[in-house]
Amino acid sequence: MSKHPRRKSLYPIYGSEKSEKWITEYDEKSDLLLQDKTSPASGSPTSRVKRYGSLDLSSSPFLGLDLDKQKYEDISKVKIVEPAKEQAKEWDKDEEFDHILPLHQIASRYCTDLKNGLNEEQVLENRIRFGSNVLVSPPKKSNLAKFMTCLLGGLNALLLASSGLSFAIYGIQLAYDGSPSNDDLYLGIALIIVVHVSGLFAFYQEFKSNKIMESFKRMVPCRAHVFRNGGIREEISAEDLVVGDIVDLKSGDLIPADVRIIEAQNFKVDNSSLTGESEAQKRTPECTNSDPMETKNLAFFSTNAIEGVAVGLVVRTGSKTLMGRLSTLCSSVDSGQSPIGIEMDRFILIMTIRSFVIGVVFFCIAILMGYRWLDAIFFIIGIMVANIPEGLSVTFTMILSLTAKRMAGKNCLVKHLQAVEALGSTSVICSDKTGTLTQNKMTVSHLWFNNEVHVSETSERRIGALFDNENPGFAALSNVAALCSRATFRPNQEFVPTHDRAVEGDASEAAILKFMESQYGDVLEYRAQYPKVSEIPFNSTNKFQVSVHDMKNAQDPRLLLVMKGAPEKIISLCTTIQVNHEEVELDDAWKAKFEEVYAQLGNYGERVLGFCDRLLPTEDFPPDNPNIDTEHPEGFLSLGFRFVGLISLVDPPKYNVPDAVRRCRSAKIKVVMVTGDHPLTAAAVARSVNIISEGNHTRESLAALKNIPVEDVDPSEVNVAIISGTSLKSMTPEELKEVLRSHEEIVFARTSPEQKFTIVSAFQDLGYIVAATGDGVNDSPALKKADIGVAMGICGTEVSKETSDLILMDDNFATIVTGVEEGRLIFDNLKKLIQYTLGDNCAELYCVWVFIILRVPLPLGTIAMLLIMLGTDVMPAISIAHETAEADIMKLKPRDPKTQTLVTPQLLSYTYGQTSVMEFVAGMFSYFYIFATNGWLPLEMVGIEQKWDSVAINDLPDSYGQEWSYAARQDLKITAQTASFVAIVLMQVANVVCCKTRRMSIFQKGLDNMNMNLGVVFEIMLACFFIYTPVLSHGLKFAYLNPLEWLPSIPFAILLFLYDELRRWAIRKSFDEKGWAYQELYS
Repeated sequence: MSKHPRRKSLYPIYGSEKSEKWITEYDEKSDLLLQDKTSPASGSPTSRVKRYGSLDLSSSPFLGLDLDKQKYEDISKVKIVEPAKEQAKEWDKDEEFDHILPLHQIASRYCTDLKNGLNEEQVLENRIRFGSNVLVSPPKKSNLAKFMTCLLGGLNALLLASSGLSFAIYGIQLAYDGSPSNDDLYLGIALIIVVHVSGLFAFYQEFKSNKIMESFKRMVPCRAHVFRNGGIREEISAEDLVVGDIVDLKSGDLIPADVRIIEAQNFKVDNSSLTGESEAQKRTPECTNSDPMETKNLAFFSTNAIEGVAVGLVVRTGSKTLMGRLSTLCSSVDSGQSPIGIEMDRFILIMTIRSFVIGVVFFCIAILMGYRWLDAIFFIIGIMVANIPEGLSVTFTMILSLTAKRMAGKNCLVKHLQAVEALGSTSVICSDKTGTLTQNKMTVSHLWFNNEVHVSETSERRIGALFDNENPGFAALSNVAALCSRATFRPNQEFVPTHDRAVEGDASEAAILKFMESQYGDVLEYRAQYPKVSEIPFNSTNKFQVSVHDMKNAQDPRLLLVMKGAPEKIISLCTTIQVNHEEVELDDAWKAKFEEVYAQLGNYGERVLGFCDRLLPTEDFPPDNPNIDTEHPEGFLSLGFRFVGLISLVDPPKYNVPDAVRRCRSAKIKVVMVTGDHPLTAAAVARSVNIISEGNHTRESLAALKNIPVEDVDPSEVNVAIISGTSLKSMTPEELKEVLRSHEEIVFARTSPEQKFTIVSAFQDLGYIVAATGDGVNDSPALKKADIGVAMGICGTEVSKETSDLILMDDNFATIVTGVEEGRLIFDNLKKLIQYTLGDNCAELYCVWVFIILRVPLPLGTIAMLLIMLGTDVMPAISIAHETAEADIMKLKPRDPKTQTLVTPQLLSYTYGQTSVMEFVAGMFSYFYIFATNGWLPLEMVGIEQKWDSVAINDLPDSYGQEWSYAARQDLKITAQTASFVAIVLMQVANVVCCKTRRMSIFQKGLDNMNMNLGVVFEIMLACFFIYTPVLSHGLKFAYLNPLEWLPSIPFAILLFLYDELRRWAIRKSFDEKGWAYQELYS
């Protein structure tokens, strides 16, 4: 632990005339209840409390977790308190007022000295009393718990039930028969394996995503400088900080706790992770607002100090900081189930009810047909097992995994597999502004010189100079902009593009530095040619920044004073203006033009700076000893300056965001901006990225355009709403929902974390599927609440990444739109997968029905069914994940989760009544074809099952009188079952081709999915492998088929293809009008 000399205060805190003056001024500015004066003699305050305005902290995001409104109401009634009434004592104990109460009261509360800090004994006491400076992470699931969730969740639960039933059949048969068939045993074991494979796939994907996410984690502040033990400056771990510590802060530090500013010199912080404001925020000792998020005398844990120095008092640590409270709020939010999770639960419920109902029906049929009750139970269990698509779980998980991998390749990291589809269901995107829609880099946007407004390139891809450096007007402006700056590039960035270089300095100066670097080359070298003689840094009182330079001009040795600052301040100091080659008088006409341009740039939501210069007279400011009084600049302010122009700055949108928003509009997705930034800035950015369309107006702007009162505007003409946090606070939930319903284009500005949470909740209450984006701690509650939370991978905070479902690795809104398309595609592909899987699943079920009702030999063996579901079907099913989107997928409305579900009556009708019937007919045709070509006509087979499988009968006559032994009959049955197996495999080839599209013709879509083409080849080759491998075929109960015996099912495959083409044609014809074909056939 390093130690340094005792610090010298910027000014005395107590016991001096200056300290008493400061406390009095503080009281006047705060507009709140403050201590008026300190008695140096006694060291205790003489309380005289004033009330200058209402105190409304109810909407504060800082206080919203445990607000005591009654306490505030009681306080507001207090006029004069002598000397320490109970209300004042209670108020003084309330830590929420740490930014409002005078510093000596805060110091007394936390047993600290504002100059010397805490001693070791007080450190220990405060740590026990207020806690350590450590964020307590919410409990996380262990890897074992995550694996068990993947293993037992979703379709795997059905498979486990099916496996248990299979083992039950085998056990009952073993108990009654003694030597049962092993088919059910093999089926149960196979299903157990399938469950583990599926669970491992899902777990591996989430495990891998979490590992990638951990590589993004940013370190919280790890070191801090404090004054302890008599004012000795010490460097300690940030975790060792306690409430009451006096901390030393400087540019480049991460704020180690929530800190009340005691002293500051041009101290600025970056609060963008909390408020969304990209502009640096100045911190001063004065309380400027009752809302802790708005006041300037608090600096928050984990934000960045980007300029200046300060000394502060730690008032909150660990979980009590703003970041800690938001983290706690996030952990308490129930994000609910994802849309696809709801769909899968619904599908499982449908399958379970279907299996149970059909099983019970056939149990009754079996009893009525004279089967033994034990056989009837076997039928129930067999039908229930046959009802369950065993391969769907594996292929479903693999499709989600493949899509997640593909999305990761497009800079979209999926933390939870089910989040993939949820993004495709999105109907509203609540997007943060800073860093998501914008570049999070202040950039020069407009310049005014020579009486013209010039547009500067703000794209991320800008290269080279934009203006003529020889133009006198631009040369004068750029000279001042280059010299009047304290910003510098960090070293060793020579090969980094100018707009990507890191800069030491605030955001505005960094933007101007980069602009000038693009224009002139090495700005720092240019400054070095004209040494700085003196300077006055920018401050809120002067509203300007000054530097004086030696221009190294032998003919004219006068020093050049350059100045920039608030335009209204700069113009008030000027008497002339540079216009092309002339310096003309700044008369009222020129001032009117200035006001017009200033208002125009301000309406763009841009920050505007004015620039001027003046050659200092040598008699008053000799070059060798200018003697410029920087403490009292009045001496040179009256000289009369030359106005050289305006520069406006903006955090510009990313170049591909406007097009991405347009794509969202075409996809009928509402994009809503929710930001903590100023309404004017938010509205300007919203217009620039097409969230607000060109020509659309708010109610207020429409009233101004028509020159009518706001209340006379027809609400039907207004579809844009710009709502501030203050307005939102006054709305009832129903009023908010009405705004969301009645406006297509909405911008929320100056919102608190709780308000973002409220907005997301209101959209969800209206039935929208909401995706919320953000990168800051302030966004985390909304990310957790949203159906799909999207965090930023580069500039996102740890808390936002932990609470999100997706992470944009390039921090680009356009990536979300890519994710939406992938999500819509995966929903389509999952429907295709279910169509494909249920096609042969139902055909197999119908084979069992025929076996029970017609009492024919079983048309398809148990092992053959299993090999179709878990063997030949798998590769074609997985290849559906590689199917590309249909051309109009991003022109359709987001799906309605209430009507456009994964499993619809139309899909069940298509699978149960169309494709599966054709597959069943093809299988039965091939089955009876084998029997017929061997002497057994179809009618002869009805009711023969009991005799056929009787070991005792070895002379059963066929249709032509030829007698068949038991062994010969079993060989023929296996051959017929093999033909049925081949027929269903070939029909599945046609089925997977039909499942390529839901609307388009196959002839339009083409056969360019090579994964599917290879999957079909693999399917046929695998079937041949099962059938024609000598030892294997015997074990799997398959028989050799000659090539001609493959042919009977081919006409049915062609018929299925032609029928599906006709069905899709009818759907396309009635799609726009939502006609009969669309309503009944669109699955």
